[in-house]
Amino acid sequence: MEPILIYGYPSGSSMALVAALEWLGQPYRLCRVDMLGEMRDPAYRRLNPRVETPVLITDDGRVVTETMAIALWLEARDDARRISFAPRSAQTDRMHQLMGFVNTGFTGAFTSLWAALEMQTPDPARQALLRDIGKDQVTERHDRLEEMIGPGPYLVGDRPSLADALLIGVARWAAYHQITEASGWPRLTALRKRLEDDPAVQYATALETGEPATGNGACRGHVALQDLITRFGAQLETA
Repeated sequence: MEPILIYGYPSGSSMALVAALEWLGQPYRLCRVDMLGEMRDPAYRRLNPRVETPVLITDDGRVVTETMAIALWLEARDDARRISFAPRSAQTDRMHQLMGFVNTGFTGAFTSLWAALEMQTPDPARQALLRDIGKDQVTERHDRLEEMIGPGPYLVGDRPSLADALLIGVARWAAYHQITEASGWPRLTALRKRLEDDPAVQYATALETGEPATGNGACRGHVALQDLITRFGAQLETA
C-alpha cells in the first residue's frame, strides 16, 4: 500500500510533510484532521497517544509519529535525492543541522503564543504575559535563523529540501500571531516568499484550508480518520 500521512488543520506544522511528499514524487495518501476537534477525541490516542500531528502510516502498516522521524523516513526512501542529498555529504550534515534547529528551538519558541491563544479559561493578564514572552522568544529565534541562511535560493543548495519543508510549515506562524518583522529578516522573508510560490507548498496549503487543489499526481487521495484508527490504531490500556 501507499504510505498515509495524517496532517492537521488549522495551521499545522504537518503541512510541511505534505509539500515534502509532493517534492518526493512517490505515491502516497493523506488524512486531514481537525486538530481542535476530532484529534481531541479519545479514539485518536490509539494512533498517537500524545494527541498530535503528524502521523505516518508506513507502506508496511507501521505507525510513525514525530516530524523528524517521519522526515528521516522520507529521506531514507529518496533514492533520486529529490528532497535530500548524498549520505555523509556536507550538504546532508547542513540539512540535518537546519532541520534540527527548526524542529526544536525555532518551533518551541512559539509555545507561549499558542498557550495564550488556546487557554481554555481566559486570563487576560496571564495571556498578555505569555504573548510578551513568546514575542521575545520568536524574535530571537528568527534572528538566529536569519544568521544561518546562506546566499543561495534555499536553505541547502539550489532546490528545496526537507529543511525547507520543515521551515515553511512553521515560519508562517509568526504572521499568524502578528509578530512578523519582515524588514529585520530579509533572507528569511525572501526564502519564505520563494517557498510560498512553490506549487507543492501551494497545494499543501490549499488542502489544509479545505480548498480544491491539484497536485503533481503523487497523491492517491484521502482516507477517513476512523478507517485508519480501526485498521492501524493500537489498543490502549485503560487502567
